[in-house]
Amino acid sequence: MRIGRTPWVGAILGGLAAACAPVRIFDAMMPKDGGVAMVARNVAYGGEPRQRLDVYAPRRTGAATPLPVVIFFYGGSWNSGTKAGYGFVGRALAARGFVVVVPDYRLVPDVRYPTFLRDNAAAVRWVRAHVAALGGDPDRLVLAGHSAGAYNATMLAIDPRWLGRDRAAVRGWIGLAGPYDFLPLDGDVTRATFGDTPDLPATQPGAHVAEGDPPALLVTGDDDTLVRPSNSDTLARQLTAAGVPVERVRYPGIGHAGVLTAIARPFRRRAPVLADMATFATRVTASGR
Repeated sequence: MRIGRTPWVGAILGGLAAACAPVRIFDAMMPKDGGVAMVARNVAYGGEPRQRLDVYAPRRTGAATPLPVVIFFYGGSWNSGTKAGYGFVGRALAARGFVVVVPDYRLVPDVRYPTFLRDNAAAVRWVRAHVAALGGDPDRLVLAGHSAGAYNATMLAIDPRWLGRDRAAVRGWIGLAGPYDFLPLDGDVTRATFGDTPDLPATQPGAHVAEGDPPALLVTGDDDTLVRPSNSDTLARQLTAAGVPVERVRYPGIGHAGVLTAIARPFRRRAPVLADMATFATRVTASGR
């Protein structure tokens, strides 16, 4: 089957490119990676209805060493998204030997910056407290995300305001097509999300980069016209200047949604996103930094 010429795939990818949706339909139609189980579903990490998470893990028998953990934050312009649409990400990474956590979090317009970061941080604290019972190592975490979720993962990894002491457990972070450099606020999405913030420079990840930050993998598609790859280029330069290890990966012929959908089984030939994520996460969790 020529996937690129299949009408329903084209329609779904078009929707994804426009609004990172409808990933729930996309997820339901994708073939699943085997050898994986959802080991926790819709678990509360806080008291709000959207403070819930799902956990995926490899199927294992008998005693084993706790596995490194990837926490994946989805995108959707900070105003849409649901963990129910990202089982394909959780299963794909779990099949590579990780415990994978996918949290929901509160969205604009019900909340604005920084409330969604506080939710994400609460999810990380839940992981630290509970993931050992699900086979994960609470001291070997990798934060990851796509688009707005990449921004969330980045801020938690490098801005100590959000995780405090728990940030020591973050061995690395992965940003897929993330917006990191978006001042002045000149779009509807960023104005709705950050427009009420008194200290706008503090919303930019580059303002918090410092020596000793965990290593980063910054991934973009060269054909991304929604979140320009220059966002990742700028952040990579800032990290390098601070002495923070950073890998900058570009995929030719791949757009904003394609960086995400390449994680799904039918699209992996388009770009080695999953392989690059797994290789990076395995390396940074193999030993202390």
